[in-house]
Formats: sequence, C-alpha cells, structure tokens
Amino acid sequence: MMSKYIGSRVKRKEDYRFITGRGVFVDDIKLPNMLYIAYLRSPYAHARIRSIDVSKGLGIPGVVAIYTGKDLVGEVDPIPCAWLVPGANLRVPKYPPMAIDKVRYVGEIVAAVVAKDPYAAYDALEQISVDYEPLKAVVDPEEAVSPGSPQIHDDVPNNMAFEWRMRVGEDPDEIFRKADKIVSQRMVNQRIAASPMETRGAIASYDATRQELTLWITSQNPHVHRLTISQVLKIPEHRVRVIAPDIGGGFGSKIHIYPGEIITAWVSIKLRSPVKWVETRREHMMATTHARDYVQYVDAAFKSDGTILGLRVRAYANMGAYLSTLAPGLPTIIFSTLIPGVYKLRSLDLTVYGAFTNTTPVDAYRGAGMPEAIYLIERIMDLGARELNIDPAEIRRRNMHEKAPVTTITGLNYDSGRYLEVFEHALKIAEYDKWRAEQAKARETGRLIGIGISSYVSTAGFAPSRVARATGFGLGLWESAHIRVTPTGKVIVYTGTRTHGQGGETTLSQIVADLLGVPIEDVEIVQGDTALTPFGLGTSGDRTAPVGGGAVFLAARKIIDKARKIAAALLEAREEDLVFDAGRFYVRGSPEKYVTIQSVALASYAADKLPPGVEPGLEALAFYDPENFTFPYGTHIAVVEIDRETGAVKILRYVAVDDAGRIINPMIVEGQIHGGVLQGVGQALYEEIRYDRDGNLLTQSLSEYMVPTAREAPRIESHFVETPSPHNPLGVKGVGETGTIAAPPCIVNAIIDALSHLGVRHIDMPITPEKIHSILLRYSSSS
Repeated sequence: MMSKYIGSRVKRKEDYRFITGRGVFVDDIKLPNMLYIAYLRSPYAHARIRSIDVSKGLGIPGVVAIYTGKDLVGEVDPIPCAWLVPGANLRVPKYPPMAIDKVRYVGEIVAAVVAKDPYAAYDALEQISVDYEPLKAVVDPEEAVSPGSPQIHDDVPNNMAFEWRMRVGEDPDEIFRKADKIVSQRMVNQRIAASPMETRGAIASYDATRQELTLWITSQNPHVHRLTISQVLKIPEHRVRVIAPDIGGGFGSKIHIYPGEIITAWVSIKLRSPVKWVETRREHMMATTHARDYVQYVDAAFKSDGTILGLRVRAYANMGAYLSTLAPGLPTIIFSTLIPGVYKLRSLDLTVYGAFTNTTPVDAYRGAGMPEAIYLIERIMDLGARELNIDPAEIRRRNMHEKAPVTTITGLNYDSGRYLEVFEHALKIAEYDKWRAEQAKARETGRLIGIGISSYVSTAGFAPSRVARATGFGLGLWESAHIRVTPTGKVIVYTGTRTHGQGGETTLSQIVADLLGVPIEDVEIVQGDTALTPFGLGTSGDRTAPVGGGAVFLAARKIIDKARKIAAALLEAREEDLVFDAGRFYVRGSPEKYVTIQSVALASYAADKLPPGVEPGLEALAFYDPENFTFPYGTHIAVVEIDRETGAVKILRYVAVDDAGRIINPMIVEGQIHGGVLQGVGQALYEEIRYDRDGNLLTQSLSEYMVPTAREAPRIESHFVETPSPHNPLGVKGVGETGTIAAPPCIVNAIIDALSHLGVRHIDMPITPEKIHSILLRYSSSS
C-alpha cells in the first residue's frame, strides 16, 4: 500500500475551529434553566468539622440550595480507586465526595451552593459558617510514616498507604560486595501540577421522565467516567450519557473522577434541573490532582571501569490525603519496572513506601511514574561518572544496551530500537566533543557552561489487558473503533479514545484515509460521546496511536474485506483475484477495469447485487488488545550557561533524538516533543507545588506557580529515528510523554555539569536562580 497521508505533514484538521474560536468547551455550553454550583473548600489541611451553619447563605437572593457532606450519605458512594496493586499491603480508606466530619487537605469540599447564577453562588459561600477544630497536619511523606505523626485516617496505621518491594536480578548483597565504588544520593522529585489551559468542569442534566443523566465533562476517558458515575450514584450505566466536548489540555489530570463532577451530577438528579460547575484556577491548583512528589534514597554499585552493577532504592511516594484513581500503580508498577532505563542493570533492590499526607491527592501527569524512574537512573549515571572520573557520555556508552529486543531484569520486553546508535547520533548532532572543548575554554574565563545527557526509554501504548489485570488494574486496556462508510462514500470513524490537544482527529484520519484510499477530507472522527462511540479506555499513556490506531486499522481491514466481496460481485471476478490499491478494486493485471470504494459503498446500500451471505451496508466494529506495550526511546542533550551574577540558567542548545516507531505525522510528533520538553524544562527549572508545615498551600495561582511560556522555551532541535514496533499493526510507539521523561534529568545534569568543578554534586529540582546564586555565593566566600 502506498502511503499518501501516513508519514506526511498533514495540517491538523481540528485547528480551524480552535483558531477561529469555534471550538465548543464545557464552559461554552448553556442549557435552559441552568443552575450553577460553587464549592466551599476547606482552608485547613487537617481539622474536625464541629458544625456547619448554612442559614445565612440560603438567604442570598438566587440561592436554591446548599448541601453538606451529610446530605450525600447513603445516596452517593465513596470515590473508588481503580488500581488495586497486589502484593503491596494496600490500604484504601474511604474517599467521600464531600467531607463529612473531617477535612484532610486544603481545598477539600465542605459544602456546595446551588444558585440561579454563579455570582449568587459565590456570594453565598462567604455566608456559610463552619466551626473547625484544627488538628496537627503532616505534609512530608517521610515524616508521615514515622512513629508519632498525626493520624490522617483512623483505619490506616502510620499513614502507610502501601509498602511495595521489588528484588530482582542478582543478589544485591553480593552485588554491592563486588562493587569498587558505591555512589549514594538523596533525590527529591518535587510535587508539580498539570496546569492545562482549560480547568475542569461539568454540566449535568437529568431527565426525570426518562430517568437519564447526561453529563458534559472535561474527560480524557468518557466511558470510564460513565461507569464510575453510575457506580457512585447507584444508577444503571445505560441511563448515563457522558459527553466530552473539546478539551483544552489534560496531561493526565482529566483521566480521573473527582468530587466536583460527582456532586454536580447528584445535584442535577436531586433538583431535576441542569447544573453547571466550572473550576477556577485557584481551585485547580488546590483540588485537581498533583503529581510526582517522591523522595528517593539511591545507592548504586559500580565497577572502577564505570560498569553499573546494581541499585538499592528506598523511595517515599506522597499519595496526598486519599488514593486517587490510578495513584497506587504509578510509584509501584510503572516506576519500579522502568528504573533500569536503557542500561544493563544486573540487580535492583527497591522498596517504595506510599504515604498519606494532608495534601491534595496525586495521580497521573504526563509520564506518570516514568519521569521519576528515568530521573533516578540518569542522575545516578552522571554521579557515577563524576566520582569515577569518567566522561558522562562514556559511562553511558559502556552500560547501554546496544539494541532491542531485550528483556530487562524488571520483566519489560523492549520491542525494537537501536539504543547505542541513536545515542551516538545525538552526540554527533549536538557536537558533544566541540562543546566539551568550549566548556574547558569558558572555565578559564569564568563562564559556567554545562552539558547534560539524558538517555531514556518509556512504556507506551498502555494496553495489554492481561498485564493490566494481573497488576490490579480495574479494567482491561484494549481499545475500540467502529467505521461506517456512508452511501456517498464518506467515512465516519467512531473511536473510544478522546484526544485533548494531541491532534488525534488528524492522526486517525490519516490512518483511515490511507487504508481505505479516500481523501482525508472525507473522513470524520467522532469521539467523546458514550452514546455514539463504542466502549473504550480513552486517551492516556501514549495509547491513542498505538492502541486506538490499532483498533482503527483492524476496523478498516474488515471494511476492505467486506468491500472486496461486493467488488468481486460487481466485477464478476473472484475475490482472490482482486487487488485493492488507492481506493480501487481491480482484477490483477487489469487495472483499467475497476470499482472504487465509494461505488462499492453505494452498492452495499442498494443491496440488489450483494453476493450470498453479505449483509447490506458497509461498516465494521473492531477491538484491539496488543500483546505488549511499546517502548519509545531516545537521547536528549542540553547545553546551558549559568549567569554568575544572577544564577539564571540559559539553554544554549537542546537536541532531541527520539525513536517513536513509525511516524504518522511528523509535524504533530514534533509538536508533542516540543510541548513535552518544555514541561520537562518547567519541572527542572521553575515548577513546584509548595505547602508550609501546617499544610497551607503556598502556590494557589499562576503568580506563585511558574509555568514556562514561549519566552522561556528553548529552541528544540528535534530529530527522529524510525524502528517500527512489532507490537501493533501500524508499527507506531507513541510520543506524547517522552519529552517530560527525558528533559528534567537532561537539564539538571547540564546545570550540575556547569557547576561540578566548584564541588557541586546535586541540586534538587526546581533549580531556581536563587538556589544557584546561593551556591555561587558560598563558593565565592570559601574561595
């Protein structure tokens, strides 16, 4: 099959409606007689609720009702956790949609005001009186699981959510006895926020006559949200319709189900009226799931020649006050299995403690456990290089797998790749040796230049149901697609995925247009509506192209197979003699006599010339459950310069060489790399959710929490190598999360490299100018 669209820089189909303001987001939707919700959120991180007086709030004109947690008891079940990791002694306390007797983090919902307009609802919030009994809070995960810490949940001793142990490969005691050098470091992977442009929101409308609930929601996986809503509200799933309209980014934060959406739906049922809630940015910072927040103690065993033998890791993962949807699986299954990265690690002895704290619950954010793993191994490689006096590039070269397939000691079966070749290619493009020489010259004049390397691999195409279920995931992770060719030859694709900025409409259209040989303009993608699309697991974990695209591929093949039968009847030929190419069926050797896929579609609906056993119409439903994940990988290299006077970091060069398998649209893939790298730069240099000792959130807006903008964005030189994955029919691997995985250690390694001759060994992220300036002042004083 000749590819007209796959591999081409096709302009994004969705962009026209966005850049012309024609996109439809949750907040754009207005229904007749709509009511509005505002939530009263706890100002305390830990407190008992003695009483709540709503009487003054009810007196505000326009206020319809005010509900507290006790109103939901018996009517709304606790929010479930979907990833119940086995073998971790997991403790899952009840997660009520609204606090009842106790609040456990700043931002937890205490009351809901329903009014005829949002202004009245917000005015009423100020009139609600809550009598709190403040309790001592704990925000640090290490402190939380220590004896004597404040007890957050009565049924969870020592605030220990889980204890996960992995001991694989050779005996760690023997490995460390063999070591010539043991490198140790405490690392903090700080708490950050997804910060999409669009905050969360929901509109619920209950039809009492039909007993049906329709929910417009900012969701990355509408079918799973429908399932969860039906369970929590105790209504039949088939009577719930979830619609995810256009979504202004999610980065993982819109995978999960939250209290706000559940309460909105319950209020609509209660009042028999449409109800709308849209999160403010302040609410987003305090109540939408946060991410990362690991403290890692790492010991690495090296031989004197730089060979890494094994790792001992003790990590504390901050879960926040409750277990969110996927939270337990991130610091256990995902984090632990990816720690070896692209290196020949012989032993891993890992313990992860999950800690409940008086902070916002954490969950998936672009990378979800993988940035923490790659940061650990890439920092260790640099630390080992420094202590053994080996060039950071050389120590990687000596330890890296040459190519895939390869099976790691943690059990991952990497699919395809040329790791060492791509690594060398990146060094050449980035002119690594030249920059090392430049660095030496710069130091003579006092300039601080550093070069950082990050070689990564990521687990993408989240799918294999057997693996998902074996690790405690609540559902399988297959994907679905339904393709219908209309009588006029137009193609409608109904997909279970729900993209939210990645260009999925264009990517899936390119696949279908090439497979069926139709103009891409004739392909329409329908997604995000549970009443129209087949059940699917949504968009997350780099799965839209590898898994969703795989389902689309299979559905298209079914269309071609049926069309071939009809074409054979029209051409009065045998099926096996037909060739299908560029949208035409013809007899092999006689391309001048053909029928198009469009004419076959019309014939399928006319139905008068169908062969025996062939039903009218031309459509197909397919499900795809891959045998394994896909494993994109690559090497990123950064060159930075530090201003001695201010401590500011300037990125002089950033080179990214990535293998994402077969690339469907290079322009979209580049956009994904650029966006991911910039978010990774944000974690390395700028972003951090901060609490004080009492659990007060110090970063409640974008004035305190810095998200990098175009001004901070470096020029990213993006290069690709394509080794198709054998784990899906398209050969794609996924690329959406690779930038956030590779960039943080790349930038941090570059900064430490710039300061290494001053004795600097490690700085925790974010590496702000203040931190660097303080280090330079100390060095200046000691000199």
